[in-house]
Amino acid sequence: MTDYVAPLSDMRFVIERMAPLAAVTTLPGFGDATPDLVDAVLDGANTFASEVLSPLNWPGDQVGAVHNGEGVTTAPGWQDAYRQFVDGGWNGLGCAPEFGGQGLPKLIATAVGEMWNSANMSFALCPMLTQGAIEAIEVHGTDDQRALWLPRMVSGEWTGTMNLTEPQAGSDLSAVRTRAERDGKQFRIFGQKIYITYGEHDLTSNIVHLVLAKIPGPDGKTIAGTKGISLFIVPKFLVNEDGSLGERNDVRVAGLNHKMGYRGTVNAVFNLGEQGGAKGWLLGEAHQGLSYMFHMMNEARVGVGLGAVALGYTGYLHSLKYARERPQGRHASNKDPASPQVPIVEHADIRRLLLAQKAAVEGGLALALYCAQLIDLERTCTVAAERDRLNLLLDLLTPIVKSWPSEFCLEANKHAIQILGGYGYTRDYPLERFYRDNRLNPIHEGAHGIHGLDLLGRKVAMREGAALSALLSEIDFTLSAAAVLPALTAHCTQLAAVVSQLKTTTARLGLLRDGGEAPRALANAGIYLDTFGQVVIGWMWLRMAVVAARKLPQASGSELDFYTGKLHACQYFFRYELVKAGERLSLLATADDTCLSMQDAWF
Repeated sequence: MTDYVAPLSDMRFVIERMAPLAAVTTLPGFGDATPDLVDAVLDGANTFASEVLSPLNWPGDQVGAVHNGEGVTTAPGWQDAYRQFVDGGWNGLGCAPEFGGQGLPKLIATAVGEMWNSANMSFALCPMLTQGAIEAIEVHGTDDQRALWLPRMVSGEWTGTMNLTEPQAGSDLSAVRTRAERDGKQFRIFGQKIYITYGEHDLTSNIVHLVLAKIPGPDGKTIAGTKGISLFIVPKFLVNEDGSLGERNDVRVAGLNHKMGYRGTVNAVFNLGEQGGAKGWLLGEAHQGLSYMFHMMNEARVGVGLGAVALGYTGYLHSLKYARERPQGRHASNKDPASPQVPIVEHADIRRLLLAQKAAVEGGLALALYCAQLIDLERTCTVAAERDRLNLLLDLLTPIVKSWPSEFCLEANKHAIQILGGYGYTRDYPLERFYRDNRLNPIHEGAHGIHGLDLLGRKVAMREGAALSALLSEIDFTLSAAAVLPALTAHCTQLAAVVSQLKTTTARLGLLRDGGEAPRALANAGIYLDTFGQVVIGWMWLRMAVVAARKLPQASGSELDFYTGKLHACQYFFRYELVKAGERLSLLATADDTCLSMQDAWF
């Protein structure tokens, strides 16, 4: 069994028919992203993922990174793979040409990122975090900072990290204690950070850390809460004016965290300022660090959702291949024990498990690529009102694209293991590894419940519901397009009813939230997040079904199977998954307080 297969057909379907690429190539700076170039990029990425990254996934999981007391050694083969990654220009695929990047649309870079994540999630986290740091410096840095840091980060010569979490400050960043004391034009940073992904490694000569810290006032005290947080560039090695590396900064790894999955990844506990203070440079304005970091985090959140899709998708393809090859049992109508066994894909319950995976992973991929297209549109839009609408839409969908795949593509991995039976639970097959890796994603970049609170407590209400209105307008457009297609009439009716129920429930919870009963209104925010996500994925499937229904009459051969499969998976999602949304919304509308009223002593 091969360890990696890229879903190129599905990627091309979304990129060509749903995103679509033609709308992106008309945007400023993206004219070179022709279909031929995009095909070459996708094919090249598939080759690199399957031939270089995928073979390292198993040894990375088994050996992992090693902390030797001074530095960290990555798993065998990691250094050579990273060198090939950089030499191939993959690190700068979606970065600005002025800093050495190739300037391809986020849409294409995201599709390529799915391959890196599927083939070797532990490796893919390093360039993903570097991209987030690049974004933060490019948007908020000075001209000098961009000129100094970005060319080497875009090329991959240096990597980047983000440093938020502290032992006492997990989701509650108001509890950050790391401090930054002014020292002329720079600062000296003191504190400890934990869970710093690729905070130390042997892949590059330098690592550029973006660190949240508080600046004390003249009285030596820091501003309480999140308002006092600033963001700093803190390199592993100081950089001279000519770009050469200077002395080692006062930044040291105290040890590594050992996780259930992502075992090839370096995940560090990080001490700053043990020997007089780590030198750092303020990024942007003082006390604006959290908003800057959220710019980086939102990019990472889309990346986390994409990673969850990727792990779910590769698990689906592995289980599909196994189901087609594994003979077991006979059709229910066949009572002859001497007759040949049939492949297990012939059994209805196996097909159910495969359909559940297909619905989740292809729906999740469509959403991730749709959000990538929104990023391209928003960044290049010159009309203020339209740019604002796109920004609102992306802001609303960020907790969905991060969280829904993290929950339901993990569920897809569970189904993949079930299809392999006992084999799925062994290390002879990679399914158990995919599950272990994917289990981090509901926690990674904000726990599931935090995103539920963000969605229900802030996103749907911001600007008097402007973001929600923007999304509902997009869904209405799809409903209008689907309504004229007879095969989709029932789906349109069902989705329209659920959307109406979502609007009503959101309004009821909003009245409670704004009327002094926020704890009760938000008590089931996690369920609201899941249900909202089901509606959004239902919309994605209806969008895909519109394309498939239009193409089906002219299709033949494998193309006919492809479009028929899309329509059948859409039918599965609406009949088996979206149908649950109504029941959940009815519960949410009552603002049930079962979880809220439960007392500690009663457990």
